[in-house]
Amino acid sequence: MPEWHQLGMACAPLCLLRLGRKFSSTEATRTSVVATLKSSSKSPHDLKKGHALIIKSGSRCDDFVVGNFVASCGVLGLMDYAQEVFEEMPEPNGFVWNTMIRGFQRNGRPLDALVFFRRMRYVGLQPDRFTLPFVVRSSGGLLESWCGKGFHGCVFKFGLEFDVFVQSSLVEMYVEFGDIGMARQVFNEMPERDSVAWTILIGGYVNRCCDMNAARRLFDQMPEKDIVVMNVMIGGYVKLGDVDAANEMFSKVATKDLLMCNTMMGGYVKNWDVGAAYRLFVEMTERDMVSWNTMIGGFIQTGRFKEATELFHRMQTENLRPNDVTIVGMLRACSQVGALDMGKWLHAYVDRNRYLVNVVVGTSLVDMYCKCGVLECAEQIFDQLHDKDVTAWNAMITGFAMHGKSVKALELFRQMQHERIQPNEVTFVGVLCACTHGGLVDEGKQYFHSMVSEFGLTPQLEHYGCMVDLLGRAGLLEEAYDFIKGMPLAPHTGVWGALLGACKIHGNIELAECAIKHLIELDKEDGGYCAILSNIYAKAGRWDDVAKVRALMKERGIEKKPGCSSIEVDGKVHEFGVGDKTHPRSEEIYTMLKEISRRLTMHGYVARTSEVFFDVEEEEKEHALCFHSEKLAIAFGLISTKKGVMLRIVKNLRVCDDCHAATKLISKIFERDLIIRDRSRFHHFRQGICSCGDYW
Repeated sequence: MPEWHQLGMACAPLCLLRLGRKFSSTEATRTSVVATLKSSSKSPHDLKKGHALIIKSGSRCDDFVVGNFVASCGVLGLMDYAQEVFEEMPEPNGFVWNTMIRGFQRNGRPLDALVFFRRMRYVGLQPDRFTLPFVVRSSGGLLESWCGKGFHGCVFKFGLEFDVFVQSSLVEMYVEFGDIGMARQVFNEMPERDSVAWTILIGGYVNRCCDMNAARRLFDQMPEKDIVVMNVMIGGYVKLGDVDAANEMFSKVATKDLLMCNTMMGGYVKNWDVGAAYRLFVEMTERDMVSWNTMIGGFIQTGRFKEATELFHRMQTENLRPNDVTIVGMLRACSQVGALDMGKWLHAYVDRNRYLVNVVVGTSLVDMYCKCGVLECAEQIFDQLHDKDVTAWNAMITGFAMHGKSVKALELFRQMQHERIQPNEVTFVGVLCACTHGGLVDEGKQYFHSMVSEFGLTPQLEHYGCMVDLLGRAGLLEEAYDFIKGMPLAPHTGVWGALLGACKIHGNIELAECAIKHLIELDKEDGGYCAILSNIYAKAGRWDDVAKVRALMKERGIEKKPGCSSIEVDGKVHEFGVGDKTHPRSEEIYTMLKEISRRLTMHGYVARTSEVFFDVEEEEKEHALCFHSEKLAIAFGLISTKKGVMLRIVKNLRVCDDCHAATKLISKIFERDLIIRDRSRFHHFRQGICSCGDYW
């Protein structure tokens, strides 16, 4: 017997002894008891007191009183307690049986609901219009169509085939089975239909069939449309990505509830229209956690870290406690832009509010520290995590790989196997990247083949791209090309791009031209590939070919993605483009650039101008290289931080040879450690040496 039931039973005799009399279950008493139950049964503790009151008042066999007590148990999810009280009744009536069946169905226990229905029939009670709807829904919850059809027959047997409530439940049951045809047949045979029946069937077309055309036809026929069915339709359009149709319907709704606004805001974000989402967010008179998280996530998705951070702080000023979704989203934003100060603040917030028990938040912290260049903190958190799942292991393995810690990445992978954590496709992307950055060709080949032979995983395009990158960086260009030709999947831009990048490193013009041909066919808008080919031609001094590539880019309207670098100083992220002069301290930045250039020259530095696009004078090439985005970020970091403070920079493109060589020397001249994260890996610069060993 449960503890709460024992307490309830024990309380009654004590009360009776104190009062010295037994209460009779008169009409006034039973009304009073039920009123007390309804007003106080909001927690298990209240329920115990209510049970004691039932026993004390002599109402243990009163169907009306016990039925209401059972209903309270159902609301609190305590159906086992309800059943014990029920079993003490000698002859419960239909109301009590119905309440038990409904309680089990609504608490996700359909089998128990059906068992009680059979027991009800066994004792000779005939089900009514309040019994069958919950029985039918329970059979739908079990997804047993044969069982559901049997109860459909019961509807006719007991003369309830014209009851709207019962028929609506049948429609819902067939929708649950995925039998939209039978659901429609039952709906068509209904002599009278309420809004519930219409909404259930429309929801079936939306959620089960993803047939918005059929749903819309039925919606247009619906005589009176309430906010529930409007939510179903708008949610369906958003789910299928038809935001225009959702917006059209949304704009016509006079009174919009919170669910509808959240759904529409999510649709705008899904469609990358964050401006429309924010306008709706501002207009909303009521907001919940979904509203805030959707808007913060929208800003993060579109790279608007500043707005996401401001909204996060505003959320706190309005006394709303962020949940796991908020924290994970903000940590992801910090990871994207390398905002270590903000990430540390979030880490402190997590510790204060005991979020670290959540492996999802803990994994996000590991990922954030890895992507902000602080592997020590990432390792510490990883080691503290309990019940680490494959995602946590992947984050740490990938972190080591990105930082060029290939040996540690592979050691962690072996430890993962020792602890019997099954690796997935993402794990092997990290492992193969580790082999790539470490030049571990034989190991990479072995791990690639083990995906199928040992772990039963099918290599995806990302894994083939890693292998091409591994072979290409090691100078095995012909082998990389043969590997591509032997792929069972059609190579994507990542595969051909890896080959093109290797051709740039090793100056193979013939294979570069082959790769660029495929890349232009696959992606006609990305000019980065053409820029790499142009660099290869420029390095070889083939300026006529450089001009042809530039002419092709102009003819097709192809543009190279502009370089952008960001640096965090005092908790604020500053972004710079090539030759950017929009920063408030721009004059100081360019003065520092001149100083950097002067001191580099004093130490014998010569700009690597071979990759500059145009056949212009060397002085002009050096001038162009001087204003690359990462150099602007470095200059800003030098004037904005104290001597000795490490500079952390994130770049959206691969670091060029000149910037890499210059940054090595800057780290020695200015006695600064620098970390630059480009699109493929981290570079740790210290005393004139880079962690990549010039192999990137």
